[in-house]
Amino acid sequence: MSWPHPSRRLGAASVTLGVLVILAACGSPDASSAPSTPAADFSQRGPITFARAKDNSGYAPKEVAAWNAAHPDEQVTLRDLPDSADQQRQQIIQNAQIKSDDLSVVTTDVVWTAEFAAKGYVTPLPADRFPLDGVLPAAAQTATYFDKLYAVPGDSNGGLLYYRKDLLDSVGAEPPTTWSDLKKVCAEIKKKPGNADLDCYGGQFDKYEGLTVNFAEAVDSSGGAVVDDAGKPTVDTPQAAQGLDFLVSSFRDGTIPKAAITWEEEQGRQAFQDGSLIFLRNWPYVYGLASQDDASSKVAGKFDVAPLPGLAGQGVSSLGGLNFAVPTYAKNKGTALDFISFLSSRDEQKKRVMASANPPTLEALYTDPDLVEKYPYLPTLAKVIATARPRPKVVPYGDVTLAVQDSVYPALQGNTPPDQALTALQSKLQTLVR
Repeated sequence: MSWPHPSRRLGAASVTLGVLVILAACGSPDASSAPSTPAADFSQRGPITFARAKDNSGYAPKEVAAWNAAHPDEQVTLRDLPDSADQQRQQIIQNAQIKSDDLSVVTTDVVWTAEFAAKGYVTPLPADRFPLDGVLPAAAQTATYFDKLYAVPGDSNGGLLYYRKDLLDSVGAEPPTTWSDLKKVCAEIKKKPGNADLDCYGGQFDKYEGLTVNFAEAVDSSGGAVVDDAGKPTVDTPQAAQGLDFLVSSFRDGTIPKAAITWEEEQGRQAFQDGSLIFLRNWPYVYGLASQDDASSKVAGKFDVAPLPGLAGQGVSSLGGLNFAVPTYAKNKGTALDFISFLSSRDEQKKRVMASANPPTLEALYTDPDLVEKYPYLPTLAKVIATARPRPKVVPYGDVTLAVQDSVYPALQGNTPPDQALTALQSKLQTLVR
């Protein structure tokens, strides 16, 4: 989602976050559908299993080892969930459906809370154990369902605009705040000697969760919403049409290279690091990798980050990130709570950021001098997350994101007119979100 592996940056999600924010405002489910979950027994203690999105930074084993050294009778076994966010979700669901006690603490994409809570896959947590004061408001919203706490924010995330500062400086340009400015700056840079083969803008456009993120960001950045504050689908609006038109027209006019139709996070990152891309929409994890001075990045020291551009001004990011939750049939839930307290503490979050660049959920850490010195993008990211759109608290999220992908991808390919794509998507979402 650093988000050491892009498929979870929604948390993301791949979640990456952002996360997942993928869709617009949170839905408002009817109170009659509020879940009824039996009270959990948090007195049981003993060994537990921590199943998390795979951490390629190598820090997760270290924090588990630190816990184990201090808790010899409550050892934690670390287990990697699959790389794909969809497969992670399915494994957690299957574990719950067979009422297995195999998993004790799991990382969940910020968009899964409503589904997991409504279907009884995760247990409500004692709110007094995990006060959300000081947590980024957008991240805090992802942890609750019907005013009950079902998860604890662990890592947050938001989409950033990576740009070649050296190239912008060469034409006297500032980071663009609108899509039209982005295209104008690209054209000016490509006119310079030696720049004709540069590509302008990249993002995540393959048919997977990242496409939902990029589409929702385009709609939100046009003043629209995929789902409005009342929980109703609203992709049949002029604002949604403007968002999709930006993406479709950018593929058509070459602003987005044709190869990007198959890009996920890593393909875009590689293109940017190889020096072939002027602008890239991606998650914060890219910053550390693109800054490496070991010859793996041709743009080290030559780039910076800014908020995403929009139709008429600064754009809106989707919110990504990962939360910690306790499966309903987990054993030793008392130990699970203590372990989550350890993982989400200020000290441990700071250590995790320093080691992995995973953006924290505590507001104060975004101005921590040690962290800002190592990751100068943190203050910018804090502003991005402050205006990010959390994905809606809709139970059938898996069906919703597939519907978005099925409608939007053919439009980007040029196989379906954008207006027809949005009409079909509106109809499908109305059958899914009631």
